[in-house]
Amino acid sequence: MKDIKTHWETIYKTKNITDFCWYQSKPITSLKFISELDLKKDAKIIDIGAGESYLADHLLADGFSDLTILDISEEALDHARLRLGKKAEDLKWINADISNFIPEEKYDLWHDRATFHFLTEETQIQNYLKNLENSLNPGGFVIIGTFSEKGSKKCSGLEIKQYSIAEMSDLLAENFKKLHCENIDHITSSGAVQNFTFCSFQKKS
Repeated sequence: MKDIKTHWETIYKTKNITDFCWYQSKPITSLKFISELDLKKDAKIIDIGAGESYLADHLLADGFSDLTILDISEEALDHARLRLGKKAEDLKWINADISNFIPEEKYDLWHDRATFHFLTEETQIQNYLKNLENSLNPGGFVIIGTFSEKGSKKCSGLEIKQYSIAEMSDLLAENFKKLHCENIDHITSSGAVQNFTFCSFQKKS
């Protein structure tokens, strides 16, 4: 089995951000789903597997003030901090593997674009779901984007687990109310098309 942390550290050390298939200068879909939630500007938001994502840049520009960035790669976090400059001091940074990470805070929004689908073992998936539920405030929200059943089967040299809208909805049905799901085509930097399942849910009372 690959050392997953070493795998991602190597990737972020050897590639430029614009070379990544998931690169987006403006994460339009994530921002749209977040805007639908009508969150307060001081809402506590955690971005899971953020890497060098530009989501934090746009959320800060929109006035959100309590952001936590989590990624398994310290190299990715260093790149993001460097890009953000002085603004990085206003964010919380966590270097951790989400498959065994236990949050120490409660959040109003858990955002995950293209991290959950890397968890292919049932124990990883169940740990993730348990931590997700336990880390959200009552009535808190989750936004998850994964490769759909029509999307890629591998990413960055790793096998992934695809999810249809129905499968994603069923997975969270016990503890979360489905708000909005749709399939989205993402165009990579090389021009390839990747189909995603994007869903938002609210934690049940």
